[in-house]
Amino acid sequence: MIPPDLRYTSEHEWLRETDAGTVVFGITHYAQDALGDIVYVDLPDVGSQITAGGTCGEVESTKSVSEIYAPVSGEVVAVNAPLGDSPDLVNSDPYGDGWMIEVRPTERPGTLDAASYAALIGQG
Repeated sequence: MIPPDLRYTSEHEWLRETDAGTVVFGITHYAQDALGDIVYVDLPDVGSQITAGGTCGEVESTKSVSEIYAPVSGEVVAVNAPLGDSPDLVNSDPYGDGWMIEVRPTERPGTLDAASYAALIGQG
């Protein structure tokens, strides 16, 4: 479950560029599977600035709490508000309805393609 049209980070975030030039991201299937049942997601406020490689939120599961790392720097233009009431969307659809943050990027560090990410997690 590694969509070939997305980019990935070694911290297990996926990202997709939109036609508007923004970047939408969330955690990968691999990450949500390792975490178990997601029970809470803490996301930054719209309008806040995030820094590539820095933490920009948390995901709490029945097993642990994990930080979300920003794959790009920039301004948060949207967050997935439905995750507040339905954090399990991250488990059921991590690459769709389980997206987390949309950013207008000012910096885009290198990312991995699907094959490189698959090799990183031992599936390639």
